[in-house]
Amino acid sequence: MNKQKELFGHPVALYVLFFTEMWERFSYYGMRAILILFLVAKADEVNPGFGLSHSDAKQIYGLYTFLVYLSSIPGGILADKLLGQKKAVFLGGVLLVIGHSVLAIQAPAAFYTGIAFIIAGVGCLKPNISSMVGSLYPKGDERRDKGFSIFYIGINVGGFLGPLLVGYFGETYGWHYGFGLAGIGMVLGLITFWFSKQYLAGFGESIKSLSAAEKAEQDKPLTAIDRDRIMVMLLAFLMIIVFWGAFEQAGGLMNLYASEKTDRSLLGWTVPASWFQSVNSFFIMMLGVPIAAFWYNWKMKGRESSAILKMALGIFIMGAGFIFMGQASMQYAANGSSAMYWLVLAYLFHTTGELCASPVALSYVTKLAPPKYASIMMGLYFAATGLGNYLASWVGIWSEKQGEKEIFFGITIFCTIFAGLVILFLKQLKKLSHGAEDLLKEQPPMANTDQIEIKPV
Repeated sequence: MNKQKELFGHPVALYVLFFTEMWERFSYYGMRAILILFLVAKADEVNPGFGLSHSDAKQIYGLYTFLVYLSSIPGGILADKLLGQKKAVFLGGVLLVIGHSVLAIQAPAAFYTGIAFIIAGVGCLKPNISSMVGSLYPKGDERRDKGFSIFYIGINVGGFLGPLLVGYFGETYGWHYGFGLAGIGMVLGLITFWFSKQYLAGFGESIKSLSAAEKAEQDKPLTAIDRDRIMVMLLAFLMIIVFWGAFEQAGGLMNLYASEKTDRSLLGWTVPASWFQSVNSFFIMMLGVPIAAFWYNWKMKGRESSAILKMALGIFIMGAGFIFMGQASMQYAANGSSAMYWLVLAYLFHTTGELCASPVALSYVTKLAPPKYASIMMGLYFAATGLGNYLASWVGIWSEKQGEKEIFFGITIFCTIFAGLVILFLKQLKKLSHGAEDLLKEQPPMANTDQIEIKPV
């Protein structure tokens, strides 16, 4: 393990990755906030779009988000087998800058070309920067989960600012101005990564840079324990598909719902529909520390706090949030519009569920994955996220035939049953991890941990 300079009890490299990912997520979530709105905007409007039907727009949106995350598999392989994680992250940043820049050009060919560059860029950057976070901590170090929670807050600072700024420029001045602003955010992320690379020395290197001992470790065959851990990871991936299949109604069905069926009047001003995409990230920044503190103290008291349990509870809580969307749909049926607070309450529950499930799942993969397959397994994790996104688009399309109220309440029922089944078999599933979540008996000394350590507030 490389000796690293620390800040607030965590490696300085964590904060480099924090700000790099923050700007990448600014660009991604900013573009995501206006994508489906751009696709359905009429071609003859003052701010013209493609004028697609809701069904076609949802299919394109779902396919795009699916491919964005599916590309994490080749991105992970590229890092593990050739470039290393650090170079793959930088390459991904360059591709993203190109993609968003091309997307700012007002032409259909430029739109699809830009989308292709963004898909490739996220595939190179996303799995590898997450794997690098895991590599900052030794096996069994209890700081790992907290490090991922800090990293996750960085993701959502970008996720909060992106829809506000990109959404405002896109809806007010033109969709392509919004796409271009998303690209500027990625430029800042790339600059952060490049000029702070001294703090990343020794992390995420290519296989050619490894020592003889490290290369020998890479060539070891998988053990029975490795195979068991991969099996439980596959279940975790299934849980991720279910979680995001429900959660990602946010960018499609719920985004259109905010635009067309929600009364967005506030003190004589109309709230931009894209701004609701920032509510989730706002709640993450507000609730990230308290929820992480709860689970940390819960675990320190010796209570059940496995990643599988947290993910199951996250699915249950997130699913419960759709009760509010069901209420919104009934209010719309009765009055012709629904109140904004239904969306806000839904996002509050979705966020609470996400904080239980998503950052824990990232950390869990880095604990269970064999070192030589670290980026590939992280790529599979994000591919599962992509499948969830694609499933979400079809759920949104089905709502046009089945009815939104039925879909919203149906998601709640399905998530409740699925989470209950996982919890029922929790003991058997934990055995397959073979103690991967156990803490070190003796922790390395940490400087100034009280300044960053997640405690109750």
